[in-house]
Amino acid sequence: QVQLVESGGGLVQAGGSLRLSCAASQRIFSSNVMGWYRQAPGKQREPVATITSGGVPFYADFVKGRFTISRDNAENTVSLQMHSLKPEDTAVYYCNAGSGGGAYYTPNYWGRGTQVTVSS
Repeated sequence: QVQLVESGGGLVQAGGSLRLSCAASQRIFSSNVMGWYRQAPGKQREPVATITSGGVPFYADFVKGRFTISRDNAENTVSLQMHSLKPEDTAVYYCNAGSGGGAYYTPNYWGRGTQVTVSS
């Protein structure tokens, strides 16, 4: 059974930090690129960051220098550390697993999402 479960969302003031985590089933985690997408109200879902099974990260331009993606292959978890949060980062953040790297990443499995709200 495919399972991706996010945690760590919440409300934070602009300039603050949050850390999102995603626990994945071993079958999915071990063979897939892991990533985070987000969807703001009224907007399309967009990629935020990905990380290969070997630990190579890729970031959307709008989060470079502020967000860090990491994975723990022993615990089957992927995390997104977010710093210097802005109100425009407000969105539902989705963990996913897929194939391809960087700009060629294609998510195949999705979590249910966790809400991140950044107040001004």
